[in-house]
Amino acid sequence: MKLDAKSLGLPGCFSTRLPTFEDDRGSFQKLFHAGGFDAYLPGFLPREVYLSSSARGVLRGMHFQLPPDDHAKVVVCLGGKVTDVLLDLRPGKTYGRTVTVELLPEGQNAVLIPKGIAHGFYAQSNDSALLYLVETVHSPDNDMGVLWSSFGYTWDSGTPILSARDTKHPPFAEFCPPDDWLSTT
Repeated sequence: MKLDAKSLGLPGCFSTRLPTFEDDRGSFQKLFHAGGFDAYLPGFLPREVYLSSSARGVLRGMHFQLPPDDHAKVVVCLGGKVTDVLLDLRPGKTYGRTVTVELLPEGQNAVLIPKGIAHGFYAQSNDSALLYLVETVHSPDNDMGVLWSSFGYTWDSGTPILSARDTKHPPFAEFCPPDDWLSTT
């Protein structure tokens, strides 16, 4: 699988359009190929796959896992439209920086996220569906988040629909990066 990925301005973070084959019947899209992400996420091999479905106005985030269960992930938009937000939690010159990308099935539809990046999104349309390819198994003890409103990003969301869990994450100012996350910046 050959990808033409675009850097998002944070080391190791990329967006891309996954290979799609179209003809008069419709389309066929390859979502994963062993080794297909190696140029961007070396050694990436999913251990779990998730599908989230969200109505317009839903905000999910900012999520990550701590070592030893931290993981890279590939997030693919299968339906709707989302504003995807990445927050760098790795010590270094890009610590605390955010980048965003609009994801939709017919455009840039995937984001490649390395370890040490918190991820969240805002659903711009009903029936927004995201597929997550994650390289570690979920670990409730190391599953973490940063409060969605605490890191200086202005969400274009009015009053978002949030889970109880996402309202209780600690603010970014209280987050202490683990020693394992050496910056590549």
